[in-house]
Amino acid sequence: MAQPGYKWVALSNTTVGMLLATVNSSIVLISLPAIFRGIHLNPLDEHNVSYLLWMIMGFLLVSAVLVVTFGRLGDMYGRVRLYNLGFVVFTVSSIALSLDPAVGDAGALWLIGWRVVQGVGGAMIMANSTAILTDAFPGHQRGMALGINQVAAIAGSFIGLVLGGLLSEWHWRAVFWVSVPLGVLGTIWSYRSLRELSTRETDPVDWLGNITFGVGLGVLLAAITYGIQPYGDHATGWTNPWVVGGLAGGVALLVAFVVVESRVRFPMFRVGLFRNRVFAAGNFAGLLAAIGRGGMQFMLIIWLQGIWLPRHGYDYESTPLWAGIYLLPVTIGFLVAGPVSGWLSDRYGTRRFAVGGLLLVAASFVGLLLIPVNFPYWVFASLTLLNGIGSGLFSSPNTAAVMGSVPADQRGVASGMRGMFINAGSALSIGVFFSLMIAGLSAHLPQTLSGGLREQGVSSGVAEQVAQLPPVGTLFAAFLGYNPLAELLGPTGALDQVTPAQAATLTGKEFFPALISEPFHNGLVVVFVTAAVMMVIAAVASLIGGTRRRAATAPAESTPEGAVPAQVTS
Repeated sequence: MAQPGYKWVALSNTTVGMLLATVNSSIVLISLPAIFRGIHLNPLDEHNVSYLLWMIMGFLLVSAVLVVTFGRLGDMYGRVRLYNLGFVVFTVSSIALSLDPAVGDAGALWLIGWRVVQGVGGAMIMANSTAILTDAFPGHQRGMALGINQVAAIAGSFIGLVLGGLLSEWHWRAVFWVSVPLGVLGTIWSYRSLRELSTRETDPVDWLGNITFGVGLGVLLAAITYGIQPYGDHATGWTNPWVVGGLAGGVALLVAFVVVESRVRFPMFRVGLFRNRVFAAGNFAGLLAAIGRGGMQFMLIIWLQGIWLPRHGYDYESTPLWAGIYLLPVTIGFLVAGPVSGWLSDRYGTRRFAVGGLLLVAASFVGLLLIPVNFPYWVFASLTLLNGIGSGLFSSPNTAAVMGSVPADQRGVASGMRGMFINAGSALSIGVFFSLMIAGLSAHLPQTLSGGLREQGVSSGVAEQVAQLPPVGTLFAAFLGYNPLAELLGPTGALDQVTPAQAATLTGKEFFPALISEPFHNGLVVVFVTAAVMMVIAAVASLIGGTRRRAATAPAESTPEGAVPAQVTS
């Protein structure tokens, strides 16, 4: 039995761990312009699109693939042991990332490789922190504790945007340095303070399940990553035979995994847990919410860095900093609503908060697609604040419902399964929303780009040539806060054939962002309508699987440490 104050030690330490892991899932996202400049990579080079995607996706993919395995290993060998090891791996990889010795292709590969290792450490932390908390807190306080932990997890992804903008303004290596002192302190603290409260399982490792799941999910997410990139004359790679084969092979392996898990004696993935309505519905809602949240972050960064900020006079080099600052309302809304929602859900049940939060998020997506691309900031801030509040209202109750619905000896694997859905959703969001955005751009961008260049005196031949730039290239240029027209028009001699005023307009801050605004808005409509529909579906799932207020005959004080409280699910 742990000391009375141990639960607060566990809460504070695991909160730091989740912040560390999730801040690093988004800090690179907003810092990529500075990183690309720092290691001398040209964002218009089609070859470099893969580097950009894998710097983002490597961490997410590994976290999604391994989080269930590490949750299961935590049940077997000690949740605290795996959690502590995750801190060590994460800290070592952060040091290696900050010391990247190369530039160009070699520098990019170094970063991608160590981001993958960092994802391994992050998966160890994420898989076991929730289970450690569930062990440490009694049922009547578990919603509050898990709420704080979940707020730290998702707030970390928003805080990373602001922190990345600030640090990349100073030096791109600082984006990785920031994790080192926190990682060292967290490692020492976790080894000295955390105690094992769970009873370890002695079942053997399900190697067949681990292999079919890890390879299947990895191949599926890798195929989605390459499906975003151009293939031949196509704007995306969904017709690439390797992508099609990867999608089919990944799905086939995941189907085989489900069959294996339903038949082996000691499965790593407790398929039987999905017979529990609360567990199944909560994870489904969490997956859809993660897809929507990840896609929103990506789209808002492109919107701010590539279009809105340059059109309002900001230098491209400073757009990551200001994009992070202008996205603060999302973080504020989440930080305010998350803890309050966790506390209230302990008293009144999870259903009303989870459903209401998701409907607020859906409403914010509808609002974002209705405002103009060159919006008044107060409208944008109000809608992103609403989105943050809705996400905060949903996340804490959803976590408490999912983790409170499983037996105590399966909390590690349940935590890992839940983390897998969230991480997979974040990874899927990039593929889903990127493809939708490219589809929206492809319909209008070539004509808009060609017509705009001709209006500024560029010859029809050169204008048509530049207009054939793959939409993904234009999207990445906007994402990295980069005006590609100087580089694209320079070799053609077109800038020498127009007036100085026209040349200044073509290569200035406003022409390219204004030119792509309308096609970008067409893509935004598709993206945010899809996101809003996902949130409504997730709200229905939460309505079906949420819990109501605890019955009066089961007072909170009677719930023992580590027990799962009785819940009303209908």
